Amino acid sequence: VQKLAEDHYSSSSEDEGDEESEGMHGKILALTFTKYASQTDSDASELERTRQYVNDAFHAGAMTCLICIASVKRNQAVWSCSRCFCIFHIPCIQKWAKDSIFLVSSLTDDDFGKKDYPWPCPKCRHEYKRSETPSRYYCYCGKMEDPPLDPWLVPHSCGQVCEKMFQPPCGHKCLLLCHPGPCPPCPKMVTTTCYCKKAKPVPRRCSAKDWSCQQICGRKLLCGQHKCGNSCHPGDCQPCPRVSKQKCLCGRQTTERLCASPLWQCNQMCGKPLTCGSHTCEQVCHAGPCGECPRAGKRSCPCGKSKYTLPCTEDVPTCGDTCDKMLACGVHRCSQRCHRGPCETCRQEVEKQCRCGKHTRRMPCHKPYLCESKCAKIRDCQRHPCKRKCCPGSCPPCDQVCGRALGCRNHKCSSVCHRGNCYPCPETIDVKCRCEKTVLSVPCGRERTTKPPRCKILCSQLPTCHHPVREQHRCHFGSCPPCRQDCKKVLEKCGHTCPAPCHDEALVKQTGLHQLAGPWEQPSEPAFIQTALPCPPCQVPISVECLGKHEVSVVPCHVVGPYSCGRPCKRLLECGNHTCIKECHEVTEASVNLGKQKCGPECSACEEVCSKPRPSGCPHPCLLPCHPGECPPCVQMIRIKCHCKITNLYVECKKMTTADLNEKNILSSCRNQCPKELPCGHRCKEICHQGDCPKNCNQKVKLRCPCKRIKKEVQCSKAYEYQGSLECDSVCKDLKKKESEMKAAEEKAAIEEEKRRQQAELEAFENRLRGRRKKNKRKDYVEAEQSLWEKYKPYVLMPVLGVAVAVFALYIIHSSV
Repeated sequence: VQKLAEDHYSSSSEDEGDEESEGMHGKILALTFTKYASQTDSDASELERTRQYVNDAFHAGAMTCLICIASVKRNQAVWSCSRCFCIFHIPCIQKWAKDSIFLVSSLTDDDFGKKDYPWPCPKCRHEYKRSETPSRYYCYCGKMEDPPLDPWLVPHSCGQVCEKMFQPPCGHKCLLLCHPGPCPPCPKMVTTTCYCKKAKPVPRRCSAKDWSCQQICGRKLLCGQHKCGNSCHPGDCQPCPRVSKQKCLCGRQTTERLCASPLWQCNQMCGKPLTCGSHTCEQVCHAGPCGECPRAGKRSCPCGKSKYTLPCTEDVPTCGDTCDKMLACGVHRCSQRCHRGPCETCRQEVEKQCRCGKHTRRMPCHKPYLCESKCAKIRDCQRHPCKRKCCPGSCPPCDQVCGRALGCRNHKCSSVCHRGNCYPCPETIDVKCRCEKTVLSVPCGRERTTKPPRCKILCSQLPTCHHPVREQHRCHFGSCPPCRQDCKKVLEKCGHTCPAPCHDEALVKQTGLHQLAGPWEQPSEPAFIQTALPCPPCQVPISVECLGKHEVSVVPCHVVGPYSCGRPCKRLLECGNHTCIKECHEVTEASVNLGKQKCGPECSACEEVCSKPRPSGCPHPCLLPCHPGECPPCVQMIRIKCHCKITNLYVECKKMTTADLNEKNILSSCRNQCPKELPCGHRCKEICHQGDCPKNCNQKVKLRCPCKRIKKEVQCSKAYEYQGSLECDSVCKDLKKKESEMKAAEEKAAIEEEKRRQQAELEAFENRLRGRRKKNKRKDYVEAEQSLWEKYKPYVLMPVLGVAVAVFALYIIHSSV
């Protein structure tokens, strides 16, 4: 109920916002028409058409671009047609113009794109030049480019005076502020006379300056005999309606005809004798002289090659030459002798090609040849094939109906089949409210996205709750909003009235109607049913005291009765130490007489142990139950650590709690040597004690000099004075000097020994090198003494061996033969 009420509140706030916006729009309209109304004495009857355009500019969805079938918003650049004043988006009309020019030029222009083709308005088909294609966004009057968005002006308006010339032109300019739609009629007063100029000039509106005095016109008609009998009228007089006897052009016949058409022909041959005296005129009824005889003067023979001068009574003879006139085929000439009458048809057989150029056949020249092939080319609509027999290639335009669905999705294109986009649907559809008394006309196709108009008439549906009258609200679709009136039903238990909003028709969610078969089944949306809910519990505040007499609370009427405040009872028990721990409860009259602080038989019995405070340092509770008076001393043993934290000691609790500081130190000592180490590394010699160990260590330590010759025993605490070692004396220094001299002598002897060894190795290497040079000299000497036979032996032996092998082969061949 609350949710439905909130929705209704939000809808009512929207209605109030709409009323405020309508009030602001009314102020803007009044400001727009102020200057015009001042000229017409507040008569705005001629402004209805312009007012409708301005109203549509304010209402969302009323102004629609017929190209994209979308609403025109206040902040979008638009263009308005100068003929039908329909408004389009700038990008939409630019694309429309470009596509229209491209389509026409691609079909008709051999030099594609060079001619200046016009483009039509999508609604009224008014044609514009290519140079008139809109490229910039101007206001309605064309004075301001990119007009700013001003909430106090008509959308897309500059706010200046229109100053367009009135149509039809009268010399005056529009007085409205920059506005959409056509300019209203001119409101200026001028002095003018009637059509026939008989009446005196009278002052009239410039838009209605042409008027009739209703007197007889009296102007002479074209017949020159009668006068115009019509009342004062514009333009020329009508033809004379009277009937009179009129002769034909030749004067032979007379008949009754309209006075406005005196000239007529009787359709008879003239028959008058010509100047030659031998022939008569053969023309149909005519006026004026008949003219000379057509057979007079020089005449040509039938073929036109010879000319003769003969009397008109004699016929021109044939010349006997070949006729040689071009026959009807346009290719051959007549082969007969000069003859009268038309030439016969061409009967020569020729090889003819059909019109489409696919087939050839030999046949008479005068007969056309059309094959049976059907053209398979697509027509200019790019949808249907030509299918004409023997088509020469210039397929005719498609004559079928387009039939494509328009952008509105309600109608189909009824134009002849064409290329490109279809024109927008010209139909309009009325969007009505529920009572159908408020109507909004929108372009076809926008009715599905246009919200119904807000009707200001009150809803007339009867109430469905227990209230006799429904709250007043405007006409709407669907069910009425939930009733917000107070329920005011009398509650049965207490007699108060229900203050909640009406809940006779509350929406309740139904649950548990259908159980899912498994996790694969999708849960359905919850169903809501409309049902009457019971009145809520009474919330009238009533003062009631709790059971334990602790407080007086204000509680709702529906929960009035004995109640517990939830606090503990806190009445003092018989032990005198504790209070009742029960939650607030009822106490009998006998205990009440003793006072509110005394317990009664309903209070709890004390079952607690003694909770009196223990002496300082005692962690043990009293072992006795809750009792009056002081608790006995604690005799329990407690375990404590000694000062060195190694040994556990057990001491009576009362000794520790009653001892002073020195006694506690004594009780906490284990009487053993302290296990802690001193900074020097020795163990503390004191008995287990509290605090830090003493720093003076008395244990003996040995100290030596750096050379380990001198040693001495001192106390550990005094060893820091010697800095951990003794100083060497003069004897130690002499010993160190002798030792260094001996090391230097040993190093010098080792260096000399190394030099001698290296010298010996160098001499041995040089000796080995001299022996190798002697061997190389001996080898060179032996090679220089080589003999001639050894030198040329290979060159001699090779031919000899070849000859021997050849002889041996010949011998084997002869022996085998």
